[in-house]
Amino acid sequence: MSAETDLIKLYSSRILALAADIPHLDRLETPQATVKKRSPLCGSTVTVDICVKDGRVAEYAQDVKACALGQAAASVVGSAILGTTRAQLETARDQLKAMLKSDGPTPDAPFDGLEVLRPARDYKNRHASILLALDASVAAMQQAEAAQHA
Repeated sequence: MSAETDLIKLYSSRILALAADIPHLDRLETPQATVKKRSPLCGSTVTVDICVKDGRVAEYAQDVKACALGQAAASVVGSAILGTTRAQLETARDQLKAMLKSDGPTPDAPFDGLEVLRPARDYKNRHASILLALDASVAAMQQAEAAQHA
């Protein structure tokens, strides 16, 4: 199969649909934490605003400037993140990384929608962009929790 055919398969209609419909695509007026992450390879960025209540994500917003794969990941994360804990976010990030790098299992629910990105495992130059939303969300959650305990 040609590289061009592989790339067309990678950008499936499901990935493009997710990229076109990213939830919480905005900014919070008074976030407890804001984190911007950037992929050095492609320049994609995701900025996350977060508010935490009782150890769970209570409010979430994201500004996504990424390729379709990064946008699709941000869409899945945005759909699943409200009500999750930092441990769930860290697990999802680690599982997504393992799925991409070593064909590990699909991330646990509620982040199991990230399975759609499994075909990207063969495109290492896209991994950082796909991980941006979870990387930024974990960092924002850590900051918000630290601010609450300060």
